[in-house]
Amino acid sequence: MFKSLDALWAKLVENVFGLSLESRAGEVVWYFFHAASTIIILLGVGIYIISVIRTFISIEKIKRFIENHEGPKSNLMASLLGIVTPFCSCSSVPIFIGFIEAGIPTGVVFSFLITSPIVNEAAFVILMTIFGWKIAVIYAVSGVVIGVVGGLLIGKLKMERYIEEYVFKMHIEGKAEPVYRGRERFSYAWRESVDIVKKLLPYIVVGIGIGAFIHGWAPTDLLSRYGGKGNILAVPAATLLGIPLYTDAAGIIPIAEALIAKGVGVGTTMSFMMAAVALSLPEMLLLKKVIKPQLIGVFVGIVAVGIVGVGYLFNAIV
Repeated sequence: MFKSLDALWAKLVENVFGLSLESRAGEVVWYFFHAASTIIILLGVGIYIISVIRTFISIEKIKRFIENHEGPKSNLMASLLGIVTPFCSCSSVPIFIGFIEAGIPTGVVFSFLITSPIVNEAAFVILMTIFGWKIAVIYAVSGVVIGVVGGLLIGKLKMERYIEEYVFKMHIEGKAEPVYRGRERFSYAWRESVDIVKKLLPYIVVGIGIGAFIHGWAPTDLLSRYGGKGNILAVPAATLLGIPLYTDAAGIIPIAEALIAKGVGVGTTMSFMMAAVALSLPEMLLLKKVIKPQLIGVFVGIVAVGIVGVGYLFNAIV
């Protein structure tokens, strides 16, 4: 399927745009269409499948599931649930309040919040297709480990006092969650996949545009020299560069692919990607409504150290 599309894009570039595929401009335009079609199709299919699965899972079931486990096991369960529960960043505050209201320990809640954006289930499918199962699995496992360890550390530090007091007193009177049966599950999944792809499309297009530019015009020697495995500062620098960005994992993947193709270390690129999706400034501003700056600082510090560690690990083994 993708080979047929690639052939179609090649004809489009040559016959409609009048560009040679051997030229830099032609290569960039072809790469844009190639990456856009691949990522949008994989993203749509991935979200559709996960959305069908989600019709069997409710927030109440998640709460009860986590409550039935204690100690590190509860952190692991929360992190694993973060993988298969595709909440967007705008849902972080109500989810946080709901979990705290249910009496779930703060550290366990943070295990969920850390892993959920990092290990995006649809992005995992794209990662596996573009980079192979090895990198995709290591990335997913690393995201879970960061979530578990980060949640355990926050729990040990007894950071409850840095949660805004009104959160503990708050009771969310939410609407009853819809129950899906039979064909309703597939109708819901279709609507959900279309809505999410529409929301992510601007980030994907911008990401692919940047990736196409890097692919065609960014100097390979410069990027490989400063972003390659040999530069020990490349990983922390990439982590810092990723924080100001506001994107989804699916939007950052085409940039990651282009950077790796230009000689930037896999670990350096993964650190950049993780920081962009887990530590974005808009996400921190959203969380500031329910937690105090001290806890945000601890959260960012722990996750950043974990991301840097994962970056060095990737560079060492890939």
